[in-house]
Amino acid sequence: MKLPLLVALFTCTLTLSASAQSPPESSKAPRWWKGNLHTHSLWSDGDQFPEMIADWYRQRDYNFLALTDHNVLSEGTRWMSMSKVIKKSDAGILGRYRDRFGEAWVETRGEPGNKDHEVRLKPLDEFRYLLEQSGRFILIPAEEISDKAEGKPVHINATNIAEALQPIGGETVRQTIENNLRAILEHEKSHGREVLPHVNHPNFFYAITADDLAAVVSERFFEVYNGHPGVNQLGDADHPGVERFWDIANAIRRNSLNIPPLMGIATDDSHEYHGQPGSRPGRGWVMVRSRYLTPEHLIRAMKRGDFYASSGVTLSDVKFYESTRTLSIHIDAEPDTTYRTDFIATLARETDTDTDTDTEHASAEDVKAIDEHRIGVTVATSDDVSPTYLMNGQELYVRAVITSSKPHDDPSFSDQKQQAWTQPVGWSE
Repeated sequence: MKLPLLVALFTCTLTLSASAQSPPESSKAPRWWKGNLHTHSLWSDGDQFPEMIADWYRQRDYNFLALTDHNVLSEGTRWMSMSKVIKKSDAGILGRYRDRFGEAWVETRGEPGNKDHEVRLKPLDEFRYLLEQSGRFILIPAEEISDKAEGKPVHINATNIAEALQPIGGETVRQTIENNLRAILEHEKSHGREVLPHVNHPNFFYAITADDLAAVVSERFFEVYNGHPGVNQLGDADHPGVERFWDIANAIRRNSLNIPPLMGIATDDSHEYHGQPGSRPGRGWVMVRSRYLTPEHLIRAMKRGDFYASSGVTLSDVKFYESTRTLSIHIDAEPDTTYRTDFIATLARETDTDTDTDTEHASAEDVKAIDEHRIGVTVATSDDVSPTYLMNGQELYVRAVITSSKPHDDPSFSDQKQQAWTQPVGWSE
């Protein structure tokens, strides 16, 4: 065979090989990636080893997971007494850990049954290589910055951070949110990386009000659903449920402050992994549409609003068409299941003479009283699996909540159904 022909064949082989391994960017269509952004392990108040937790999510077809322990990243050397581990979980935890990852992986010291018997907690940068797989599953370093003010808990998650951030504090709940958010955004800028901050469980001890969250202009994300049974998801006689909270905060942001609305995240806030009562995994997640499964691309997509929150309902598509002002949804329907889609909007005032209140100098509480009948209004309902809503110009924004006829697989409150929440759309600054 002549040399030029050999060279041509060799070049062709290399080209085909490279093409098979690395498809061009144009062939990588955006797709949905499933992930949980609120997870606890033995590094703080969870009851399981972090790699066991990550493996739980990976085996159930999650694509990304953020381990968010309180005021700490899982890094460095840390040993924990087995008596403390067993107290948090049960006597069989070490055996299950060894069964899954092998005797050589599990590091202990001291004599079993003695006070000096300890196990080493592996850091993220050590165990991630056992579990991550390109295009299928990644782990993202994150932290739940756990602060307090006015005797109430103020918790903010920071996803994709480079180092642990300590709580800043503040005189009020609102100031504490602002101070910690400022630190997160400064961290993002100084490290040149995409970071996603989101405010956790606002109804936990009813610590955060809609006024508080509306006023923090730089915050764009909060938990519309948190799977912990103790976060008062439905509210009470004196406090709105979290969905109502969302619309009140966004009514203030759009009506009074003219700033973008908050977007809603669903999370597990998981702590218990051994079948015990409490905040178990698998209750809430986000579905993010991105071309690539990397922290940067996922966070950029979320900042664009290209995601939805879910506690069981899957959407094959959700789009807002700016030209026609239409929100279009396609539900990935399951057999023998019905779906109700409620389109929720907050409506603009018809005139400033609707009431005698001086709206120019009204407080946020006054605005809510004025607009109570306009906040979070169900403007349309559909039982179709491909529902749409055409805005008529009266809406400050519109969002959708899709409710399945199926009960939640592991409910966090009574009579819970599987749901999905789309992000507010149709607003303009």
